[in-house]
Amino acid sequence: MASRAHAVVDAADYFSLMREAMMRARQRIMLIGWDFDTRIIIGGGRRWWNLPRRKVSPARLGTFVVWLANRRKRLDVRVLKWNFGALKAVFRGTMMFDLLRWWRHPRIVFKLDSAHPLGCSHHQKIAVIDDRFAVCGGIDMAGDRWDTPAHLDEDPRRKRPAGKLYGPWHDCTMLMEGEAASVLGAFGRKRWEQAGGKPFAPCAPQEASPWPARIEAEFRNVEIGIARTRSHYANAGEVREVEALFLEQIARAKRFIYFENQYFASRKIAEAIALRMGESDPPEVVLVMPDSSDGWLEQAAMDGARTRLTQSIEQVDHKQRFSIWHPVTAGGAPIYVHSKLTIVDDEILRIGSANLNNRSMGLDSECDVFIDCSRPANGHCGPPIHRLRMQLLGEHCGLAPERVADFLDQQGSMAAMIAAAPQDGKRLKRFVPHELSDAEKALADNEVLDPERPEEMLSFYRRGLFKSRILRRPKR
Repeated sequence: MASRAHAVVDAADYFSLMREAMMRARQRIMLIGWDFDTRIIIGGGRRWWNLPRRKVSPARLGTFVVWLANRRKRLDVRVLKWNFGALKAVFRGTMMFDLLRWWRHPRIVFKLDSAHPLGCSHHQKIAVIDDRFAVCGGIDMAGDRWDTPAHLDEDPRRKRPAGKLYGPWHDCTMLMEGEAASVLGAFGRKRWEQAGGKPFAPCAPQEASPWPARIEAEFRNVEIGIARTRSHYANAGEVREVEALFLEQIARAKRFIYFENQYFASRKIAEAIALRMGESDPPEVVLVMPDSSDGWLEQAAMDGARTRLTQSIEQVDHKQRFSIWHPVTAGGAPIYVHSKLTIVDDEILRIGSANLNNRSMGLDSECDVFIDCSRPANGHCGPPIHRLRMQLLGEHCGLAPERVADFLDQQGSMAAMIAAAPQDGKRLKRFVPHELSDAEKALADNEVLDPERPEEMLSFYRRGLFKSRILRRPKR
């Protein structure tokens, strides 16, 4: 159970809320992530306050953590980061100095996580404070993440430490208070030990909550479910809860599924959607994702698979209920979608780190949290889930949430509403699969860079998007 829970959209709010929650920490801050960059700005600083420097929290994450630990003499700070790419810190300027200061501090521990098979990654994005407050979602405390829901074409605040601007970025995460935070704290401690860290005890019970005071929670006294992925490594067994839950929730949908995700490359997820599209009255499935993946390797691995799977689903989508869209700014620039969110029938809300690709189903460490209105304690959760879907569609289409609801009533489906929305501001553009070369088809069809299991990293045994009979190989 969670006494409070709240979905946070985009990293501008998330970074400032995390700063406020960390300021309220009394015992421990535990940060678990795919990446960290100590140079990011999380708020605070002198700004307009006419106060001595020593009394004002620094704005940079690296300096802020040291400042806070020096003022809270009992505060323990632990940071766990995926080990791959650790050398990036050498090229991140002042980050090396931040890490040196952390290393010298007696109550700050920074650790790299290599507890996974070759080719797998630690991909969870979790924060736990005092075992009373936790965050789980898609936002890393790293560079190129900060943005507001406005996703402006030119925002001078969307700037790298070296001064160069980066493009619009969409993301989300979930805040939780209570027992759910305690459970995520236990998961975090176990992962710390698996990564080779020394065991440490849970926090002592406390009444004070690090919950940010300015947030009025959307959900109260709600049951939170947790789903994980973990590949077998050493004494840790395989966990495929993320995949099982996706398949269950896709099968359960009666009216619609709204996805936001970075990738669409999972064979099993595509098969589950294809089975639904073949029904006489299928649910609508809308997927909001980036126009293209970030980086040539991801484009080679994921974008070709997206095209092939989409073409295969189109062959059975006789009611044309499946569609993929990508958001653009008012000026037409692509908005990168990094969020991993699912809403089913306004009865299920799911937010986490898992992508709709094979890696997230069975290779990388992942963690999703979800609220299911079918649970007895969650009968009151439908309206806030509906409001969140209206908020997200409104953000992407440049509309107020109430106008989204009106458009939906008029058009009868999300796809029709998106197509009918004004096209002179922020908007969603329909994804149209492009023709792939023979090499791109082979790369996608054989899941060369996105295998389903760790042992397939070095083998082609029984691999492929179309190895079952559910999805038919596209004719194009």
